[in-house]
Amino acid sequence: MDRIKTQPVSPVDAWEALFRAQVAMMRQLTDEFPSDVISFNEYDALFNLSLAPGRTLRIRDLNEEVLLTQPSISRLVDRLAQRGLVTKCIDPHDGRGTLVSMTDEGYALFRSAAKIHAKSIVGRMRDNLEPDELSELARLTRKLHDGLRTR
Repeated sequence: MDRIKTQPVSPVDAWEALFRAQVAMMRQLTDEFPSDVISFNEYDALFNLSLAPGRTLRIRDLNEEVLLTQPSISRLVDRLAQRGLVTKCIDPHDGRGTLVSMTDEGYALFRSAAKIHAKSIVGRMRDNLEPDELSELARLTRKLHDGLRTR
């Protein structure tokens, strides 16, 4: 297979391309997201909790994974707790910290929203990228993410 020669791209141009693609994708996904049941921010918090061992994270660690300020994540967690989707308790290993755990009800709601959200994502991604391109995109964005986390 012939390789097409490409011109070098600046880091700023690469970032702008990634950012613009993400904005366009988010606008389309927002139209199909079940926001009448759960907000994107609530979903993001539950998503991160779903990945954690025991579906539990310190609020500080949850804050590092979402795009909210510390006061905003605290208010979000309080709202989720009021709805019975998470519980909060003092970290028994460090009394200064708060543990947030997803309840079974929270997990069920998350899974329901995730099915709808995933269907939208899969459709958009498969419509625009070949399987090898999806693999390369995942590899590159993980590499970028991992590099940023170590700083």
